[in-house]
Order: sequence, then structure tokens, then C-alpha cells
Amino acid sequence: MSAQITMYSTPWCGYCKRLKGQLGREGITFDEVDIEQQPEAADYVMKVNNGNQTVPTVVVVAPGGKQTVMTNPSLAQVKAASV
Repeated sequence: MSAQITMYSTPWCGYCKRLKGQLGREGITFDEVDIEQQPEAADYVMKVNNGNQTVPTVVVVAPGGKQTVMTNPSLAQVKAASV
């Protein structure tokens, strides 16, 4: 069983594009949510980022069920949270 990864992003976010590319090169699958298209997703991002719509916000649910929420994480941080 692999980790479930959700990335909250926007189409214009350079940091999001970079992380998406890194995850893709590593063969790591993830779900992407555009916070500009889904107001409830923008609300969630604001809730976990002290009122800011900071992207990428990444939620990782590891195989054991542990959930980690990270703002603008590195590839290494996403991989570490995925085990």
C-alpha cells in the first residue's frame, strides 16, 4: 500500500510546478486540487496555513494512517512523510 498524497495548488504557482515535476520524475502519484476552482479547498488551505492561501500545500496520509500537512515542502519531505 502506498501513501495518499494530495497537493493543493494553482495553475500559475512556480513552486507547485517544480514539486509536481519532481514527484513525476520519481514516479510518485498524487491528486491535485486547484484552489482557484474549488472554494472549499481554498478554505482548507487557509485553515492549515494561518489564514493564508499558500501553495503548494501537501497532505500525505502514510500507509499506517498518519497524516502530515506541509506547506511548500521539498521532495525529500514528501518522501519522508510517505513511509
